[in-house]
Amino acid sequence: MSPAPVIAARSLVKTYGMGDAVVHALAGVDLTVHQGDYVAIMGSSGSGKSTLMNILGCLDVPTTGRYLLDGIDVGGLDERQLSLVRNRKIGFIFQSFNLVPRTSAVAQVELPLAYAGVKAAERRRRAMAALTMVGLAERADHKPNELSGGQQQRVAVARALVTAPAMLLADEPTGNLDSHSTKEVLGIVDRLNATGRTVVLITHEDEVAHHAKRVIRLVDGVIVSDVRQAPVDGPPPAMAAAAESFGQVAAEAETLTQEAIR
Repeated sequence: MSPAPVIAARSLVKTYGMGDAVVHALAGVDLTVHQGDYVAIMGSSGSGKSTLMNILGCLDVPTTGRYLLDGIDVGGLDERQLSLVRNRKIGFIFQSFNLVPRTSAVAQVELPLAYAGVKAAERRRRAMAALTMVGLAERADHKPNELSGGQQQRVAVARALVTAPAMLLADEPTGNLDSHSTKEVLGIVDRLNATGRTVVLITHEDEVAHHAKRVIRLVDGVIVSDVRQAPVDGPPPAMAAAAESFGQVAAEAETLTQEAIR
């Protein structure tokens, strides 16, 4: 039996306002993303891409339509269950790094595990594995003001990875970075995807979207194109070895999630 898609969205509609003032942010979006895919969702301001990201990230709900995340119908979940799904199924990467001041990199990465109730020793083990995957193990004790912008975003990537989520959801992840740091961070995301991680990027930049295997364009709340591109190269051996250590973590996280939402 083949695994459920990571994203299975059907006839998503999102409206704001009432009567003559109604705005259709999404006007019937169908989207399927399978495990290991690498998708860039593009669109100009007002296209609906931010609304779609919020729904895919379980930060908002559609007015009508159905959304299954890794086989879970999120429409039937209460706030507690939604919070658990966000914590364990989605790794968020934002344009602003959202790091806690005066807190070490390893402690930043541990935060989602602390919220999930993981014990301290296990939190540290997983956090160091995630920092190793983004090439920052030697900066584990550094605070945000001791790191470059690119390094801060790599800490944020590690924090997104540490729960072994079904999907990395990145909203304009290089918007605050210079060209060198942009290349560095996107290279890490590319290699993570090449190890089998599902990535969904929200971006308005063609150069960023070029890294994805698949580019979806939204106009006025409707998908107008969905095009596949050449795949990225495979991961270097060090990345593949580090990723392999997350196999057990992923299995544990899946068990915890399924038990919590029952």
